[in-house]
Amino acid sequence: MHSEIRSYRTGDQEVVLDLTADAADVVAGSGDGLLQVFVPHATAGIAILETGAGSDDDLLAALRDLLPADDRWLHRHGSPGHGRSHVMPALIPPYASVPVLGGRLALGTWQSICLVDLNVDNPVRDVRFSFLA
Repeated sequence: MHSEIRSYRTGDQEVVLDLTADAADVVAGSGDGLLQVFVPHATAGIAILETGAGSDDDLLAALRDLLPADDRWLHRHGSPGHGRSHVMPALIPPYASVPVLGGRLALGTWQSICLVDLNVDNPVRDVRFSFLA
């Protein structure tokens, strides 16, 4: 198995960050197998969705509706509403698996692999890409 970690600067705002190009780079020329994308953080997730046509912003809006940034959360350290970031991985898991055929991601036409991060207190995220032939 080939595995590598890449770091991403997510900054101080909620973000849906497209990782598809990096994922494609990891598997290029690798033949057939499975790519596992995993974020080893308690407050981030990996989603497969369309980006650039508003779906990424719609996802953030939906998460704001489902997980408001207010004082309802028992997990209270950090910025206001930080506890919601700890609940989010139950809705958007910290992993995704993608088939790889002939060294290329077998995604649908409009699908992208994205890091979803609501935690404005942690501006850098690591993502592990693991390819199993």
